[in-house]
Amino acid sequence: MVIQDVINHIEELAPLAYAEDFDNVGLLVGNKNNPITGVLVTLDTLETVIDEAIQEKCNLIVSFHPIIFKGLKKLTGKNYVERVVIKAIKHDIAIYSMHTALDNSLQGVNNMICNKLELINKQILIPQAKTIKKLTTYVPKNEAEQLRTALFKIGAGSLGNYNDCSFNVEGYGTFNGNESSSPTKGKKGATHIEEETKITVTYAKHIESQIIQTLFKTHSYEEVAYEITTLENKNQSIGMGMVGDFKESMDESSFLSYLKTKMNTESIRHSSFLNKNIKRVAVLGGSGSFAIAAAKASGADAFITADLKYHDFFTAEKNILLADIGHYESEQFTKNLLVAYLTKKITNFAIILSKTNTNPVKYF
Repeated sequence: MVIQDVINHIEELAPLAYAEDFDNVGLLVGNKNNPITGVLVTLDTLETVIDEAIQEKCNLIVSFHPIIFKGLKKLTGKNYVERVVIKAIKHDIAIYSMHTALDNSLQGVNNMICNKLELINKQILIPQAKTIKKLTTYVPKNEAEQLRTALFKIGAGSLGNYNDCSFNVEGYGTFNGNESSSPTKGKKGATHIEEETKITVTYAKHIESQIIQTLFKTHSYEEVAYEITTLENKNQSIGMGMVGDFKESMDESSFLSYLKTKMNTESIRHSSFLNKNIKRVAVLGGSGSFAIAAAKASGADAFITADLKYHDFFTAEKNILLADIGHYESEQFTKNLLVAYLTKKITNFAIILSKTNTNPVKYF
C-alpha cells in the first residue's frame, strides 16, 4: 500500500472539490507513491507531532489543519511552519490535510459535534451551491444502455436515486464519415443516418473527470458531442455547519453546563441570556461568525462555534444565544473521527491517534 491509497480513502469521505476556495488542502509534503509504514492522525502538524511520527514509525501524517496555508518563499527554519516542513522532508514524512473539505462533509466535523451533543433531526446549516453538474450527450440507440450503465457505475445519478438520470429518445442524428475518419459504424468514408438517443445524467462535481473519461471510453464516435452545465441547486448533503434538536429542551444555564462537559472546554464565552429554553441548536466547528445569520434563519435557539469577536456578540440581537467554546475545543474530536474511519477502511496496519495536544490557547 502506498500513500495515495490512504489519500483515496480520505477523499471518499471528504472530496477536495468541496473545500473552500481560500483553503490549501491535499498532499502538502511528500511523495504520494511512497509505500506506507504507518499513519499518524492529528489536528495540527507541529514539530512535536513530527517527532511523534518518527517515534511511531509513521511516514504519513493526516492533519486536519494544513501546516502550509500561505505560500512559502524560503525554507530557512525561521518559524514553526518552515521548521515542520524541513523536518518532515528530512525524515521522508508526508503531510496530508483535508480541512474545509471535511468541514463540508455530511459525516465530517460538524456531524461529530452533533453526535457528541446527541442532537437529532440533523441538517446542513449552509448547503453548498453549484456542486451538482449535468451531462447531456447523444449516443447511437443500440449503445445507449451500455453508456448509461457505465456512467451509473462510476456514480452518475447517485444524488438521490436511479431516477436522477433521464434516458430519452430524441430522434435522429447524422454521422458524416470521410476519408480520414474511422467510424465504428458503416464503411470508411460512408455517410449514413444513425438513430441516436439523448442521455442526460446528473452527478456530483468531484467525479467530473471520471464522467468525461467514461464517456469517451464508452462512446463509439470519434468526436463525442456533449454539454456540461452547472446546476444552481444547493446540495443538502454538502455544506458548512449543521443544525439539529435536543430530544428535550433545557434552560440556558443547563445548556451551557452540558455543552462545557460534552465538549470538554474550560470556558465558554456567550451572548446575553434570552430567558428561554434551548431546543434547536446550530453548530459550526472552527471560526463561524459568518454563519450567525444562517443560524438565526434556521430557527436555532443557540449557535455553537468559535473565534467570535467582540462585535459579533452584538449580532445575537436577543434572537439567539451565541456560544464560543474555543477553536481547538470545537474541532478536537475530528482526529477521532478520522482514526475511526481509516481503521475501518485499512485493516493491515494500525492508524495511530496522535497523543500530542496541539491547542495553542491556555487558560488561567
